[in-house]
Amino acid sequence: MEIGLNCCGSCGYPLNLTSSNRITSGIGSEYRKSIKKGLISFLSVDLSRFTQVDEVHCLPLPWGGHRSKTKLLCRKCGVLIGYGYGDSPALCGFDLANSSNSACEKYYLTSIKDLPEDCLNFIFQRLDCNSDRESFGLTCHRWLRIQNINRRFLQFQCSFTQLDVSSLSQTSPTISSFHLNRLLTRFQLLESLSLSGCTELPDSGLTPLQDYGSRLQTISLDCCFGITDKGLSLIATGCPLTVISLYRCNITDVGLQNLAKSCSALKDVNLSCCALISDHGIRALSQKCSQLRAVSISFCKGVSGVGFSGCSPTLAYLEAESCKLGPEGITEIVSGGGLEYLNVSNLRWCITGDGLAAIGAGLGTKLRVLNLRMGRLVSSESVAAIAKGCPLLQEWNLALCHEVKIPGWKAVGENCHNLEIIHLNRCRNLCDHGLQALRDGCRQLRIMYINGYYQVSVAAMEMFKWSRSDVQIKEEEITIVPNWPFR
Repeated sequence: MEIGLNCCGSCGYPLNLTSSNRITSGIGSEYRKSIKKGLISFLSVDLSRFTQVDEVHCLPLPWGGHRSKTKLLCRKCGVLIGYGYGDSPALCGFDLANSSNSACEKYYLTSIKDLPEDCLNFIFQRLDCNSDRESFGLTCHRWLRIQNINRRFLQFQCSFTQLDVSSLSQTSPTISSFHLNRLLTRFQLLESLSLSGCTELPDSGLTPLQDYGSRLQTISLDCCFGITDKGLSLIATGCPLTVISLYRCNITDVGLQNLAKSCSALKDVNLSCCALISDHGIRALSQKCSQLRAVSISFCKGVSGVGFSGCSPTLAYLEAESCKLGPEGITEIVSGGGLEYLNVSNLRWCITGDGLAAIGAGLGTKLRVLNLRMGRLVSSESVAAIAKGCPLLQEWNLALCHEVKIPGWKAVGENCHNLEIIHLNRCRNLCDHGLQALRDGCRQLRIMYINGYYQVSVAAMEMFKWSRSDVQIKEEEITIVPNWPFR
C-alpha cells in the first residue's frame, strides 16, 4: 500500500514523498523509536521540490563515521523539511515531524575533507608551531592552497634581516628572477618581503611585484647590489609600501623621488650607506611623505641635512651617523619638532663648527634619546643649550666628546632632571667638578657608563658611589640601540 506524504506542513507545497521509498530494512526497536520521534528515512526524494543547502557540523569521530549532510528546505517557503546525506554505510534520517520548525537541528558526523575553506583558514591561523604550519600544506593540494594564501611574510636563507647562526657554515642559495617569480605567483597575499642578501638579483626580477604586490607593505633590499632606480620604480608603482630598507643599494635621487611620489604613505625608510643620494632625494621624501616616522641616512656622505627642511612632525627617529652635517643641516633635521631619538654620532666631518646648539633652540622638546658619541668638536656651549632645551632627555651618549668641560657638565646636572642613562666613556675633560655636578643634579640617573676618566680622581669616584648608591656604574662601552624597524 502506498501512502502519499504530499505537502509541506507549513505552506502545503507538494513534496512528492511516498512511503514506497522509505528505508524499512532495519525495522525493529530502533525503527519504532524513530517513528515515535517523527523521523522517517527515505532512499530518495524528488530534489526538484527542495532547496539544498550544504551544512557541516564538526564533532570528534570516535566511531570513524563520515558523511556529508545537506539541508533540504521547502522550495516555496524555505522551512526546514529534513536532511539529505551522501553515500555512507551508516544509517541516515529524514525529519518530517519538524517540517514546520526549522529551529530544531541535529548534529551528525562528517569528514574533515568536507570542511569549508574558512574553517581550514581558522585552523591554520591557530597553529603556533612553524613546523606545523609548514607541514599543513603537505596534506593535499587544497590544504597547500590554504597555506599559501595565509603566508604574509617571506624571507630567504641568504637574508640579513634575521641572522641564523646555524646556517653560517652553509652556502646560501642564489635567488634569481625565475625563483622570485615562482614564489610571488604562489604567495600572492604577502605583506612583508625580505630580499636582503640577494646580491645578484637584477631590476627585472622585481617585475612580478607589479602584479602580485598589491598588499605588500614592507620590503627589505639590503645589499641588493643589482637593484637600481629602475627596480625601485617597479616596486613603487606596484606596492603600497609603508616600510622600505635600501641599505647599500645603488639608488640615486631619481629613484627616491619616484618612490616618494608613488608611496606617499611611507613611514620607515633605511638609506644607510646609499652613497649616491643627496639632499635632493631627502627633500622629496620629506615633502611628499607626510607620515614619515623613521629615517636612516647613516654614512651617506652626500647628505648635509638641509633636505629635511619642513619635514613632518611625525618624524620621531633619525639615524645620521658619520654624515657631513653642518649647522644649517642640524637645524633642518629638528625642524619638524617631533624627534624623540636622534643619532648624530661621529661628527668629525662637520667643518664649520658643531652647530648642535640648534637642537636645544626650541624644536627638540620631545627628544628622549640623543647620541653624540665621538663628537670631538661638540662644545660645552652646545651641550648646555641642549640640556636646557631638551627637558625630556632620558639617555645621552657623550662618549669621546673631548671638548665638553665643566660648564657643560654643570648644565647637564642643573637641567637634565629626567636623565636616566648617560655615557661618559673616555671623555678627556671630565674632572672631579664635572662628576660632582652630575652626582648632585641628575636625581633620576640609574646607569652611568664610564671608563678612561683621566682627570677624575679615585676619591671623587668613590664619593660618587657612596652618595649615589642607586646608580649602576658600568665600565663597558655600548651603543644605544633604539626600538625601531631597522634594528
